[in-house]
Amino acid sequence: MSRTLLVAGTASHVGKSTVAAGLCRHLADRGVDVVPFKAQNMSNNARVVVRPDGEYGEIGVSQFVQARAAGITPTTDLNPVLLKPRGGESQLVLGGRPGDHLSVGDYYGERWEHAQEVAETAYRRLATESEVVIAEGAGSIAEINLHDRDLANVETVRFASRLAREEGASGRDVGILLLVDIERGGAFASLYGTLELLPAALRERVVGAAITKFRGDESLLEPGIEEIESLTGVPVLGVLPYDDPGLPEEDSVALPATDRRATVGDDDGVPPDRSVTVAVPRLPRISNATDLEALAAVPGIRVAYVPVDDGPDDPLADADAVVLPGTKNTVDDLLALREAGFEAALAAFSGPIVGLCGGYQLLGERLRNADREGVGDRETVEGFGLLPVETTFAAQKRLERRTVAVDGCGPIEGAEGVVTGYEIHVGRTRALAAVDRPLEEGSARHGDVLGTYLHGLFDDRSVREAFVDRVYASAGRSRPADDTASGPSPYDRAAALVRENLDLEALGEPFVG
Repeated sequence: MSRTLLVAGTASHVGKSTVAAGLCRHLADRGVDVVPFKAQNMSNNARVVVRPDGEYGEIGVSQFVQARAAGITPTTDLNPVLLKPRGGESQLVLGGRPGDHLSVGDYYGERWEHAQEVAETAYRRLATESEVVIAEGAGSIAEINLHDRDLANVETVRFASRLAREEGASGRDVGILLLVDIERGGAFASLYGTLELLPAALRERVVGAAITKFRGDESLLEPGIEEIESLTGVPVLGVLPYDDPGLPEEDSVALPATDRRATVGDDDGVPPDRSVTVAVPRLPRISNATDLEALAAVPGIRVAYVPVDDGPDDPLADADAVVLPGTKNTVDDLLALREAGFEAALAAFSGPIVGLCGGYQLLGERLRNADREGVGDRETVEGFGLLPVETTFAAQKRLERRTVAVDGCGPIEGAEGVVTGYEIHVGRTRALAAVDRPLEEGSARHGDVLGTYLHGLFDDRSVREAFVDRVYASAGRSRPADDTASGPSPYDRAAALVRENLDLEALGEPFVG
């Protein structure tokens, strides 16, 4: 029987994904057979992985990252239930297979019990084949209105405990590590209130708590820690400093709001006259925003998320290049961009332009069967017309991991070799005239405009370097040195964060010993 530790939180975005990844890498470094798990995730940042039957499926990015940290091949069992939000509904992905778009009421009224079965089946496969399961919760574990249907928190502990009893294992084989984010304020109140509201069966499984995202002198917390331990009987196992290991974000919650401009990468010490700006429209329905993270980490690159709602009169005035990201709804985001003035700005823009997945579709001449993708009833919607291609939407979603040869030209001139990524989209795009295909089928280049369905493009160093060089050349600026290849990996940094700041001895075997 494996041990299961649920990394839960008092709220969303308290560091659960990072701590879970750090624990996975720490255990893997010790030679422990560890797997990550999240019963239910809500994210439009997905990755294509293999299902148990050998077909392709999709999971949330956090479990993909944690699998990499654990040194294992990710499968759909790691995240058996994925909800991909779109407006007032979400697409339900069970066992990696995309299904219908449902309202919250329809999901909990008609599909939740089946989702619960899928999640428990996946967990049982993982738990019986590994030593440790590091499960990640979702949001707050103390949402009392959801305790009868909280799949990622309450139900995970319940079916993990059920399996432990069936195999005759001690109840302590299932534990909960509770995280609270002190940056938001009210950390001790949040921790106390969460523990008070937990069902008794979960409360007794809390092995400890940890405070995350702390800045300053840790000694200032000591009186509060002593008091909260006295009040609750739950030990505080560590205080984790505010430190971003560089792992991909789970979802666009970390991006600026749709009506606010923010720039990522402007704190790297490169002076303005040696930096360039890559503008990224902050689409209302943006998906797979992690495609931009490797680019933002390059010294001198400023990735500026430009608001679409109430944006500037000239949204690309300060841009040296543009990347159109993926979208959960290509048609409606195209209409939003058009209304905000991006169409004219793109037509007048002279620098490199790259469209990724939905962004590729936006760059074409037109979108057919648009009523399948958008909320309107128009069969055809004109695209931005920067690439001589058209996209036709269909019900079937394409899910595939791909390794393609690179024939660098246009925005990625000079890139070579092969690049591995994944495709996850509805719609098929065909050329209406002769185009270069620098990334084989599923890509098109015309002048300094490139479109591709391949997610993870900028994770490839050759492509990333070629694009950055092209942006600097187009802007007429001198590029600074890039030393980002040195130093520990984000997975090792996450492991160091928990190893150096969390009392792993309190977690017992196999975390120590």
